[in-house]
Amino acid sequence: MVEEVAGQLVETLKETMCVKNICTNLGIARSTYYRWKQASTDARSRQAIERRIDELCREHKFQYGYRKITALLRQEIRVNHKVIQCIMQKYGWQCRVKMKKRKLTRQPYYFEANLLNRNFEATAPLHKLVIDITYLSFGQKQLYLSSIQDLYNGEIIAYSIGDCQDTDFVLNTLPQLDNLPEGCTPYSDQGSVYTSYRYQQAVKGKDIIMSMSHKSMPADNAPIESFHSALKSETFYFDSLFYEGNRRTNCQRLFKVL
Repeated sequence: MVEEVAGQLVETLKETMCVKNICTNLGIARSTYYRWKQASTDARSRQAIERRIDELCREHKFQYGYRKITALLRQEIRVNHKVIQCIMQKYGWQCRVKMKKRKLTRQPYYFEANLLNRNFEATAPLHKLVIDITYLSFGQKQLYLSSIQDLYNGEIIAYSIGDCQDTDFVLNTLPQLDNLPEGCTPYSDQGSVYTSYRYQQAVKGKDIIMSMSHKSMPADNAPIESFHSALKSETFYFDSLFYEGNRRTNCQRLFKVL
């Protein structure tokens, strides 16, 4: 406080006396005055920077972070990015963009080991079954197809088409499986519908052993993936039949193939 008062007094009297004599009469060192003067200059400079940052932030509706504000300020003055960051944090002028929504994935109720292990050879009907879901594009509308394929002869023994990919949708295929032999092993990925409590209970109700692929390994379920790809190529992508106007034709061709 004494240094500030002395500095202001020297600043006032220096028009009539030299700084050396004023400091001698006040009993302070000249370095004290010059240190106060430099601090005052820095404070005024910082205030000017703060005002300019405020203007830039408001001009750009607080959509820029400190890096972008620093780049804009450096077109006018030399300034360190850490100073800009400190000022923006002090006044809460950080970038106010909308936060990205993070999808919360549910923990699976249950999942089985990979019993099939890419052994797609079946020696008897209904011994190895592969299950998967694919999307069907109808212009701006999207439906889903759930299929169950018998690896013995590649036949689709059950399927369901719906507009919502939920547990009820995949459960519609299970009642189509009748007289399954002992040791029948249905195989699917680790999708939430297949690891759900209701689906697992329905599978257990049929006394069959479920098997699941490794996580994020579509090659483990290659036969049904390949079938769905060929199916859509022959019905939806051939002759541009996936347009909205050909929805009925698409369905007719799809059911004929299935």
